[in-house]
Amino acid sequence: MMKNNGRWKKTIKILFTRKIAAFSAAVVLLFIALAVFAPFFAPYDPNYADFSSYLQGPGKDHLLGTDNYGRDVLSRIIYGTRVSLIIGVFAVMIACVAGTFFGMIAGYFGGITDDIITRIMEAIRAIPQIILAMALTAVFGSGIRNLAIILGISSMAGYVRMMRGQVLTIKQADYVMAGKLQGNKNFRLMFKHILPNSISPIIVMMTQQVGQTILAEAGLSFLGLGISAPTASWGGMVSDGRLFLLQNPVFALTPGVCVAVLVICLNMFGDGVRDALDPRLRGEV
Repeated sequence: MMKNNGRWKKTIKILFTRKIAAFSAAVVLLFIALAVFAPFFAPYDPNYADFSSYLQGPGKDHLLGTDNYGRDVLSRIIYGTRVSLIIGVFAVMIACVAGTFFGMIAGYFGGITDDIITRIMEAIRAIPQIILAMALTAVFGSGIRNLAIILGISSMAGYVRMMRGQVLTIKQADYVMAGKLQGNKNFRLMFKHILPNSISPIIVMMTQQVGQTILAEAGLSFLGLGISAPTASWGGMVSDGRLFLLQNPVFALTPGVCVAVLVICLNMFGDGVRDALDPRLRGEV
C-alpha cells in the first residue's frame, strides 16, 4: 500500500511540474467552480425572460448582453457549464465502469464470451458516436440523465477494447498464475490483481474522453436533440445565437468559445496525465 501511495504521489508531482498540464488543470477547476457555485456567480436567474431587454449587447446591467428572450447570457453560460460537466463526467463514468467490466470478462475468459462481446463492440464502433447518439436520443428522448446514459453507451467500446488488451497481457503474469494455484476464484483474481495493474491507461482514456463527450453533447444540443429549452446548454445557445449574429454576436460566440476552451484544456490535461503515468518518465524503466 505504501509503495502504491508513493507511486501516485510521484505521478502527481510529475504531472504538475508540467506547466501546460498545471494551467489546463487550473482552467478546468475554474469551470468546475462555476458549475458547483452557479447560483452564487450568476447575476440573474438563467431562465428569467425580460422581453424589454430583448437582444441587448454587452453592458453594465448584462455583461454579455441578452438573448432572444431577454435572458442574461452570462447567467445562462454559467448554468450551461453545470449541464456540460454533469453530462460529460457521468457519461464517462458509465462508459468506463461498463466498458472495463466487459473488457475484463472478454479478455479473461476468452472463447465464445470474448467473441460475443468483441463483435458487439465492433458493431458499436462501426457507427460514429454522434450518429449513434442521435439515433438513441430519437428513441429514448433527451434530458440530462438520458444524454449521460446514451453518450456513455455510445463511447464504451473503446474501454472494452483497451481493457481486453490489458487483461490478455496481465493474465499471463506469474502473480496471476500463483493466485490460480492458491485456489482464488476468477472474479477475485480479476478485481484484486488484474484491475489494479491495468487501471493507468483507463484513467488516461477517461480524462481525454470527458472533453469529447462534452463536445458531443454540445453538438446534439446544437442540432436540437440534446438539452431541451429552457434549460441552459452551450450547444443550444450557439444554435439559438447563430440566428442573431448581427444583433448580438456575443450571444452565439461566447458559449462556442467556452466549449472550445474546456475541451482543449481537458485534452491537454489528459495528455499530461498520460505522460505522468509513463514509467519511462518516472524513472522506472
